[in-house]
Amino acid sequence: MVKEIRSDLSPLSNYKNKLNQVILKFVISFLLLGLAFRFLVSDSTRFSSLFKTQWTQTPVEDTKAEFPEAFLPAQEESSETFLPAEEPASGDYQPNNETQVSNNAKCDLFIGDWVPDPSGPFYSNVTCNAIEDHQNCMMNGRPDSGYLYWSWKPRDCELPKFNPGRFLDLMRNKSWAFIGDSISRNHVQSLLCILNQVEQANEVYHDEEYKSKRWHFPSHNFTLSVVWTPFLLRADVFEDNNGVSSSEIQLYLDMLDKKWMEQYKIFDYMIIAGGKWFLKTAIYYENNTVQGCHSCPGKNLTELGFGYAYRKALQLVLSFLTRSDRKANVFFRTTTPDHFENGEWFSGGNCNRTMPFREGEVDMRDVDSVMRDIELEEVEKAVGVGAENGIILKLLDTTRLSLLRPDGHPGPYRQFQPFAKDKNAEVQNDCLHWCMPGPIDSWNDLLMEMVVNDGIDR
Repeated sequence: MVKEIRSDLSPLSNYKNKLNQVILKFVISFLLLGLAFRFLVSDSTRFSSLFKTQWTQTPVEDTKAEFPEAFLPAQEESSETFLPAEEPASGDYQPNNETQVSNNAKCDLFIGDWVPDPSGPFYSNVTCNAIEDHQNCMMNGRPDSGYLYWSWKPRDCELPKFNPGRFLDLMRNKSWAFIGDSISRNHVQSLLCILNQVEQANEVYHDEEYKSKRWHFPSHNFTLSVVWTPFLLRADVFEDNNGVSSSEIQLYLDMLDKKWMEQYKIFDYMIIAGGKWFLKTAIYYENNTVQGCHSCPGKNLTELGFGYAYRKALQLVLSFLTRSDRKANVFFRTTTPDHFENGEWFSGGNCNRTMPFREGEVDMRDVDSVMRDIELEEVEKAVGVGAENGIILKLLDTTRLSLLRPDGHPGPYRQFQPFAKDKNAEVQNDCLHWCMPGPIDSWNDLLMEMVVNDGIDR
């Protein structure tokens, strides 16, 4: 009987022992969990404090971008606290990205949409005196202003507005050059107008035709230049300011234009661009011998086409830059599409739209597709060569986003009050260059994002 009782009690004893072990394990687990929670709360508090600091700074910078005139003095003052006054001595320098997103490494800045932006542009035709008359659409009487209130937004990340105070501090004791045709001049004027809201630049040079210019920002010892070279190559052009030619262009496909080649060593940053001039009638030379032409019927020459010449030009330009002893930062800006409808610039073409296109509503013209394909191919090949030689080469791919802005051109308002005397007057339209302010200002948002977050500000 006793054996039977002991036999009955043994499982109960085992059960109690197991229960005690479970309770002991639970207590130990609870203590460990409490200890872990304490560490977590401590780290969370530090993270929360850091996040709060970051958050409270970012809206201030955004507000400055939206209302620059009200905040410019504060912006310039605050920038001294976190921007390098001199070129960083260490290659490990990490730029402060308070006004720039930090996760754009996986974001294609050039795929996106134009979105409404009620804050409007940084400047106006009143606050900037650097706007050429042909791009001063408001002064010339353009009646609508909706084209001013759009911003480019990449699909996978945010694109902050350009911060002129920070840009000037980053570029202290440095120089930029925009090298190309009149679109490059249009672009540099946009940048100049934005920077002038912080510091007024002094024009220190211009050529006889005022096509190449240089400006100096004395407080930052920063130099900004535009070098007029529409082909980037040596070219003999017989054309007046209205685009009327007296003879075919003589284009030397194996010779760079000395106007930019002889001074490129003074530039720390360069934006190179070509494009529309290669569509003009031209005779092509190599080794000082005629090789063929583009669009020259009746000359008894081989039609080589503009694509042949454009590829030759880019290969020569990019080879020169990426193999240079000058360790410059080079951006290549892709071709700019025009928006002529119902004709070309010389045959009554116009651009009367007042809203951006949405993606899929417009197709790129064949000539622009050919040019952009050549640009993508040649730049891709050159990037690796440049990297081996310490040259930073980046693609500023503005073609697609520009294609979506048919509303941003001067159109008939390239001249002053074109319909003042006759509402039905037939006037020449400009559907290639950009009103200022206008869509071209977003190119500089992209440019600054690439400089800051790609670590090019060295």
